[in-house]
Amino acid sequence: MKTFKLITLQIVEDEQLVDVELIDGLIINKEDDQGRWLIEAYTDKGNCDYFQKAMKENHLLTVQAVITKKENTPAAFKTQVRSINPFDKHVSILLEGPLVRSRNNYAQLLLKELIQKGVSGEDLIVQFNELMKQKPSFKAIN
Repeated sequence: MKTFKLITLQIVEDEQLVDVELIDGLIINKEDDQGRWLIEAYTDKGNCDYFQKAMKENHLLTVQAVITKKENTPAAFKTQVRSINPFDKHVSILLEGPLVRSRNNYAQLLLKELIQKGVSGEDLIVQFNELMKQKPSFKAIN
């Protein structure tokens, strides 16, 4: 198994990204035959109801996680809530599921988004280069 720092976590819902405000988190590649990963998000108790409902209904959650460094490209996972452990002011959410291989890479998705916004010519090159450095979040799953 390999463990990494979880930098950001977002839930993909109806073509939207919902940020999960992290206090801390980690992600573990279980390196098993099913290619499963464990994601532990230590977050505010305000997120608890959403995850309790998903766990009760055995709902699959598609999430995007940035691992190790903010500059890294988000990785997508199809997960299920495995446990919820409340603390005084916070809660630990444990998600488990496989990595989703996207057919598009981040650069292609970013370029497509800029073109859809009407950016072209020299502005397209400048904005693309700047945003490639910043790695803004957007839905990266097909």
